[in-house]
Amino acid sequence: MKIGEVGLLTNDVRRLAAFYKQLLGVDNGSDDPVHQALPVGETTLTVYNDGSVKNDDNQNICLAFTVEDVDAEYRRLLSMGVVIVSPPADQPWGARNLCFLDPDRNQVYLRSFPAAR
Repeated sequence: MKIGEVGLLTNDVRRLAAFYKQLLGVDNGSDDPVHQALPVGETTLTVYNDGSVKNDDNQNICLAFTVEDVDAEYRRLLSMGVVIVSPPADQPWGARNLCFLDPDRNQVYLRSFPAAR
């Protein structure tokens, strides 16, 4: 079994989709205000407005993406004006993580697995 899709419900599909397009370096060719699918490898990130009002205070989910170099991504996120929750730090399980907030205040983690130091 594979995870085929992760969905984010939002009040502003265009704004959140634009953020993830920039973050992930993808372009789906869509400016749809209701539903956008962003294919990333085997998984699709879907940004969707289901018609209900969201409070933009999401505290029960997070997204994690594996990248080659967390420190380089950190510098890129700073240039994008992203709110950083925690800067890059080595974790006991061998990953190097950073955490930030997307425009809807979802927690997003970027992680890399650097070679043993």
